[in-house]
Amino acid sequence: MAIQYFLRLLSQLFATFPCRTATVWKNLNPFWGEEYTLHLPTGFHSLSFYVMDEDTIGHDDVIGKILLSKDAIGAQAKGLDNWLNLTRVDPDEEVQGEIHLGLELLRDAKRIGLRCHFIEARDLAPRDISGTSDPFARILFNNHSAETSIIKKTRYPHWSETLELELETWELTEGGSVTVEVWDWDMVGKNDFLGKVEIPFACLHKTPLLQGWFRLLPLGNHEDDAGGKLGALRLKVRLVEDRILPSMYYQPLIDLLVESVISPAEVEDSSPLTMLEEVTTVESRQDVAMTLVKIYLGQGLVVPFLDYLSTREVNHTSDPNTLFRSNSLASKAMEQFMKAVGMLYLHEVLKPIINRIFEEKKYIELDPCKIDLNRTRRISFKGATSEAEVRESSVEMLQGYLSSIVESIVGSVTQCPPVMRVAFKQLHKRVEEQFPEPENEDVKYLAISGFFFLRFFAPAILTPKLFHLRDQHADTRTSRTLLLLAKAVQSVGNLGLQLGHGKELWMEPLHPIILCSVASVKDFLDKLIDIDQDMSEVPQRAVFLPSVTVKEGYLQKHKAEGPQLLSRFAFKKRYFWLSSETLSYAKTLDPWQVRSSIPIQCVCVVERVDENAFQQQHVMQVVAQDNDGQMHTIYIQCKNVNELNQWLSAIRKASIYNERMLPSFHPGAYRSGKWTCCLQTNRTTLGCSRSHSAVTLGDWSDPLDPDAETQTIYKQLLQGRDKLRSLNVTLESSVAMTTTGANVSRCQLLC
Repeated sequence: MAIQYFLRLLSQLFATFPCRTATVWKNLNPFWGEEYTLHLPTGFHSLSFYVMDEDTIGHDDVIGKILLSKDAIGAQAKGLDNWLNLTRVDPDEEVQGEIHLGLELLRDAKRIGLRCHFIEARDLAPRDISGTSDPFARILFNNHSAETSIIKKTRYPHWSETLELELETWELTEGGSVTVEVWDWDMVGKNDFLGKVEIPFACLHKTPLLQGWFRLLPLGNHEDDAGGKLGALRLKVRLVEDRILPSMYYQPLIDLLVESVISPAEVEDSSPLTMLEEVTTVESRQDVAMTLVKIYLGQGLVVPFLDYLSTREVNHTSDPNTLFRSNSLASKAMEQFMKAVGMLYLHEVLKPIINRIFEEKKYIELDPCKIDLNRTRRISFKGATSEAEVRESSVEMLQGYLSSIVESIVGSVTQCPPVMRVAFKQLHKRVEEQFPEPENEDVKYLAISGFFFLRFFAPAILTPKLFHLRDQHADTRTSRTLLLLAKAVQSVGNLGLQLGHGKELWMEPLHPIILCSVASVKDFLDKLIDIDQDMSEVPQRAVFLPSVTVKEGYLQKHKAEGPQLLSRFAFKKRYFWLSSETLSYAKTLDPWQVRSSIPIQCVCVVERVDENAFQQQHVMQVVAQDNDGQMHTIYIQCKNVNELNQWLSAIRKASIYNERMLPSFHPGAYRSGKWTCCLQTNRTTLGCSRSHSAVTLGDWSDPLDPDAETQTIYKQLLQGRDKLRSLNVTLESSVAMTTTGANVSRCQLLC
């Protein structure tokens, strides 16, 4: 059997899959190298990582899992980085959801007993092949038990039943617990466990009537790691927990950050940005850099910000050969800036060529030590393929690919975002001022090409999946081709100055085409910075502005009109645009197409939809309220779970300050006169599941969240207080923030 592994991450608060890695095909030692930022509510309890075997036909098989509690993750200040053995998946441990009940201890002259009012449950685990369950509940104490009726085909049962257990007087002094269990009834075979609640009997003596929502817990069986027989998974997980204050408390720090770049101090003077350079570690610098880029994008000052950092770095560099070669804040900020504003540009330039490489799957190898003649196709009909023929064929194909890449890049001046061009123009100016000598003529080009080619295009060529150029990782053969091309593109970015000085002399056949491209690259860089637009006029990615589209792409929209005999064919392809004002869609992205729009201020709920509602995966719903108070729901299908979570997060961020948000929703659809989730017949009945306002999956294209971004910077400065004091640097008193007033907690997981 061919093994194709992928990884899923599960949040145990509402048992949803926030993310899924790409599938690594036919490999027992898969490498993913993927990083996800998950935004989780503070009430989450644990995270589960499932290693799955993807099957083309039928359901995917679970190889094993790793369960990490919130406490275990949070106990590691710098995060968890370790190999962990996979454990077997025990169905009795795979529980989720909550139950709403009331428990009362009855003590009067006539009787002694326990009364349990079973009201409802929500978000139960699906145990049947249809994606639902047939739940019933049971109460147990000592040798007494009673059961509710069975509610078929739902994960949101409404019982509204009261059960009583008659107790003996001596049992009032007994210890132990009252147990409430939820089961899935099966006509054939044994029933499936859905979870339990245990309430110490002593609690009922103190509080005779207990009522509320209780989280369902697993049986508590000891998880066996199988001694490593199922394999192991290496994880790097870090939990960041913040308390976000109202915007007014962050304004003083924002003012200081803005002042740093509008009225920059002398190079040697301190500012909040120089303080951050001092207190950040190499590990945290990338996150801080991305946060700063987002803050200054939101303020419309990203170019002055980058210019400020670049000027400091250039002025502190005496050897031009070391300029921007370290992981300084300036280098990381420019790198994250290019990702934030240039991803669509990157896709336009590279995607056609990357797709061609993936489709052709050529065997390419230049290193004599790695040539495998058994993996090559016969090139000649005269006999077996020789090493020389493999190298000759590889050089020819690499030259073709490299020429296409270079031509696409050097011909993309007009496609490059103006804000990037202005930022590079400022960088070129600072480097030229610092190194005006004739022998340093190439330094001004290398400063730009080092970012453009070495930190932007080359990494995207090496790992297209991480830059969203492909949905899946490359196979072994294609990965090797991409690695060789990335090395060649790096040499192009270095203007061929280091050719012949490394250990990889077998790359020499590509040297002529690299050297020939130097002149065209320099000409491209000259044209790139030839822009007369003033910085104040450059459109920057301040995504909270109404005119800016923060996310767009093709999705499937459910056709609400007409007969719904075959619901799976009721989804039609539409192009969606999201701004902070509207969620709009049309048949195509052509400007003449009529767009339908939903005002963001009218959005009340943005949630997932159960698979059994339409027998389709990755469906979400957007519920909006019109001016007459009527609710309207639009169902949208995404192509995978990651895209689903990205759209959920983006729309939730855009509507985070809406006053009309609903506390509950229906995860199903209203069909055939009832809700598919809770089976209620009243279309306007209150939702059977809690709604969520938090974003889940972080992404480069996420809308800006100024309060959360500023909190991250404040936290860095606060953690570095001792170091700043030792350097005789003090924070401005205006940065200090009070912790009173309304606040919002946020958990962020980096894995």
